[in-house]
Amino acid sequence: MLHIQKDPPAVTAALAEWITGTIETVLQNQDRFTWVLTGGNSPKALYDMLATSPYKERIAWNRVHIFWGDERVVPFSDDRNNARMTYAHLLNKVPVIPAQVHVMRTDTEPEQAALEYEKTLSQYFGKTGKSFDLVLSGMGDDGHTLSLFPGTEVIHEKEAWVKAFYLTSQQMYRITLTAPVVNRASLIVFLTFGANKSKALYEVLEGSADADLYPSQVIKPYSGELHWFVDEAAAALLGKM
Repeated sequence: MLHIQKDPPAVTAALAEWITGTIETVLQNQDRFTWVLTGGNSPKALYDMLATSPYKERIAWNRVHIFWGDERVVPFSDDRNNARMTYAHLLNKVPVIPAQVHVMRTDTEPEQAALEYEKTLSQYFGKTGKSFDLVLSGMGDDGHTLSLFPGTEVIHEKEAWVKAFYLTSQQMYRITLTAPVVNRASLIVFLTFGANKSKALYEVLEGSADADLYPSQVIKPYSGELHWFVDEAAAALLGKM
């Protein structure tokens, strides 16, 4: 489902309301809400908004369990660390229970950190059925999502839920959730805005299937819902090429 708003502030406001309403609805029927957060710059305004009234009070933070979609293997003190950014803009400002926040470790070997994270996920989810209640992700102007970058083997992972690998173009290790566990989520939502994303958005939604070029194409929920919250600039090429 495509949700087009005029500009980034309008996208942020619409998505904040949608996420809050979703959490409220789901928690009427179950005890906990499992939520995958995304890093980067795009969600900062969203996190800031969710940390303020009325959203802060509407969300039952003590029943929310937090995960990350991917992480750069840099220390938590590094500004590039996704968890650090999320704490600064959201988690430090809301009454979430620390034991229910699951950070991808960057103080150990990346492969070991990936195995540990997969073990954590296995304590929440079985091998079949749904995984997360909500996965929040973004898309780069190269069409990547999570740490699934164009031309990387992890795009095609079929078994492991979490993988670590060295990304040569960035000269760093990345840890990422993979399509097999993400696609089992009940809800997946992409936050995407800006004219620089318009070509990639067109290719992902309306172009030929080529996940090696546009990895966001591999995110296709098996039985859940896929939503895109975008602005008019990002959506400018849709239906026109």
